[in-house]
Amino acid sequence: MTAISTAKLYNLTDEDLMEQFQDGTVQAFNILVSRYKDRLHNFLFRYTHNHEDCEDLVQETFLRVHRSRHSYERIAKFSTWMYTIALNLAKSLYKKKQRMQKVSIHEDPEDSESREMHFEDSNILQDEQLHQKLCVKELEKALMDLNEEFREAIVLRDIQELTYEEIAEITGTAMGTVKSRINRGRLQLQEILDDYVILETN
Repeated sequence: MTAISTAKLYNLTDEDLMEQFQDGTVQAFNILVSRYKDRLHNFLFRYTHNHEDCEDLVQETFLRVHRSRHSYERIAKFSTWMYTIALNLAKSLYKKKQRMQKVSIHEDPEDSESREMHFEDSNILQDEQLHQKLCVKELEKALMDLNEEFREAIVLRDIQELTYEEIAEITGTAMGTVKSRINRGRLQLQEILDDYVILETN
């Protein structure tokens, strides 16, 4: 691919930028970093719950993208390829840290079998902010009780809002398996949170 001006680079797709980068245009890589650094930070923070660890992972992900640029093929969507690298790094760190950040669970319109989760709280708190903090704390504890595959699928779907196709490609699993993990994870979260409420009210 012929090198083009910096101004025109900003109008290129991610995939075109990667081809430019493969041809030696460093500015193309810088533009990709600018496009994805915030989204990648938000994604990785869900696994680390630690800004320092998150920053390290973001830098390491872009370093891997830089080093592995010639292994990228246009048949793959750039964002999917990049998230696969980031997820593998995050999973390695998670095994060491065993920490997880909060996740918002909701009904999935793309899946007819998806179930919306309702969290009932019998505790009446006048301070709404305190109420929200307690709910988040319970959800974080519940996520720690899920296995890694369920947590992974829920974060990719409900936090990053990736499609089932993208999640299947990133995790290297079949579409049906992805849907099953998401739904089973949500059901288990519901059961765990219900148990928390019962324990707190007894």
